[in-house]
Amino acid sequence: MIDKIAWLRVESGRVLTARSHGKDVYYLPGGKRETGESDVDTLVREVREELSVAIVPESAVHAGTFEAQADGKATTVRMTCYSADYTGELAPSSEIAELRWLTHADRDQVSAATRTIMDDLHRRGQLR
Repeated sequence: MIDKIAWLRVESGRVLTARSHGKDVYYLPGGKRETGESDVDTLVREVREELSVAIVPESAVHAGTFEAQADGKATTVRMTCYSADYTGELAPSSEIAELRWLTHADRDQVSAATRTIMDDLHRRGQLR
């Protein structure tokens, strides 16, 4: 099991996604926790590293936990998602090549786990 923390940012019916250098698919920003980190600590660190913005820790709210087949691996990924406010200007950083706001119609461009989350958002009327 791959355990990840992800930032679920939805605006105007679109979800924020990121694509790493050398990859073809988009995923929710976030990553694996380091030793001793809480979920929110991981969220703050990963989003800062990947998107150059600061998550407002006290605004973080658990938005769901999802499991799906890990892309290209014979294991499952569990994504614990949080919505949260941020300060700063979104910009790709570190291993991130590109940021995109996607709708449900773009679900063929994302990882399996992100597709599961997008389907749930669409069912709930949050993603167009």
